[in-house]
This record gives sequence, C-alpha cells and structure tokens, in this order.
Amino acid sequence: MKKSEMIEALAQNTGLTKAEVEKVFNGTFELFKDELAKGNSVAVSGFGTFKISNRAAREGRNPQTGETIQIKASKNVAFKAGNALKEVVNK
Repeated sequence: MKKSEMIEALAQNTGLTKAEVEKVFNGTFELFKDELAKGNSVAVSGFGTFKISNRAAREGRNPQTGETIQIKASKNVAFKAGNALKEVVNK
C-alpha cells in the first residue's frame, strides 16, 4: 500500500478530508523521525516499537573484485512487532 492509498483509505474511514489526513499523516511520521534521530524509541501500543540499533564497523568484500573493504559503523532503525499485530498477521 502506497502513502497516497493510505491517505485515501484514512480519509474514507474517518470522514476527514484528504488534506487533513495528509497533514496528520506527515506530522506523525515527522515526529517518528525526530524522536528516532534523538536516539529515542517510538512505541505504538498494539502495533510495535521502532528503535535505533547500532551496527559496528566491520570488514566486507567488494563482490565484483573480491577486495576486502572496511564498512563504517552505522545506525539502523529496527522494528519489533507488538503482540496484537503478530496475532492479526498470524490468523
């Protein structure tokens, strides 16, 4: 499902205009990004938790040449599904 499809479905389900839904939708995900950028986790009850995980620097290989390369340490967003979401998906 694409963002535009989500906005349209939410507008139909809530009775709000697409413009109103889009403002709330964009605001929600901006809030998620801001909190994750600060290193905080974001928990949505009944859905799951987004949090930052740290990936250590490591050695890798260039698949074209086989040459060993250094991969920098980085941060990654991890998602852990909540029990309610797991139950719905596993029906």
